[in-house]
Amino acid sequence: MHIEVRNVSKSFGGNKAVSDVSFSINRGRLIGLLGPSGGGKSTLLRVLAGLETPDSGDVLINGIRMNDLAPQHRGIGFVFQNYALFKHMNVFENIAFGLKIKKAKKSEIQKRVNELLDLTGLRGFEHRYPHQLSGGQKQRVAFARALAPRPELLLLDEPFAAIDAKVRKELRTWLKRLIGTLDITSIFVTHDQDEAVEVADEMLIFQQGRLEQQGTPMSIYTEPQTAFVAGFIGHSSVVEQPNLLRGFERTPIMDGARALIRPEFVEAGRERDIVFPSAAVMGRIRHISFRGAHLELDIQVGDNRFSAHRSLDQEPLRPGEEIFVLIHRLYVVSEKSAVMVENSLKGDPMTFYI
Repeated sequence: MHIEVRNVSKSFGGNKAVSDVSFSINRGRLIGLLGPSGGGKSTLLRVLAGLETPDSGDVLINGIRMNDLAPQHRGIGFVFQNYALFKHMNVFENIAFGLKIKKAKKSEIQKRVNELLDLTGLRGFEHRYPHQLSGGQKQRVAFARALAPRPELLLLDEPFAAIDAKVRKELRTWLKRLIGTLDITSIFVTHDQDEAVEVADEMLIFQQGRLEQQGTPMSIYTEPQTAFVAGFIGHSSVVEQPNLLRGFERTPIMDGARALIRPEFVEAGRERDIVFPSAAVMGRIRHISFRGAHLELDIQVGDNRFSAHRSLDQEPLRPGEEIFVLIHRLYVVSEKSAVMVENSLKGDPMTFYI
């Protein structure tokens, strides 16, 4: 199934929830809609489902305009954040609901529900009611119910938001495998970056109703196209005067531009820890935080503060200690662009590294 959104806008009162959004998605892709709250993600999902009508623009599925087609005729399955299971129905009946609405034969319903019980790992739970299930099990029932009528497109609105962290991670892995097995085009809304990066084949980054960037998780992380994407994806520190940092003196900075530095762009420690100490500046550790797999250093260099990661295997450092800080690269961002700049001293043949 090929999905195309052309110049779609949707307002509620004076608030423009979706603003002139266009993109296309190929069959079998798992797409993550990512952005801050109020960015327009859920509204766009509801427009695709037919639960909201766009003020302007078109939604096309396999080249057919869907704007005026009722939700039940679009071939779409929808999984809600709060499961939306029927409390008076058991697992089997919940999964079978859409098939009964379509007046499928009893034998067909029995066969399809049994297939989905096996596919979702719910075999043995078919006679239980929602109040007898865990959060993860309820979400699997919601997935199975959405898949029962064999939709060509699956929409998921923050499907793991109501589930605890450990089960959420397990379900993300399960969903990725399930979608790959079914080869069904799927779009899910999330505000969790880790979730989007782990699960999605592609991501659409939204802010204030606008599509900022579309691409693979890797391309969006390494090649952000706007200042918002560069600052939103990953963890970054803002530096107002990057020209004062060693190796970035010649960086062209336009009015209103600033720099973003990610922890992985920074090498910090004692002189023997730094690959090119002559390209480093001196800084001071303000604070050290344990992050599980690594330590995060809060560093002060002049008037600038930013973070760096340090391996647990390296020699311990102390808060207040003066250290060498090598900034390998940074993003220079303006209102509409983000450009990566490398430390010029690392490639300068006149620089002597010791």
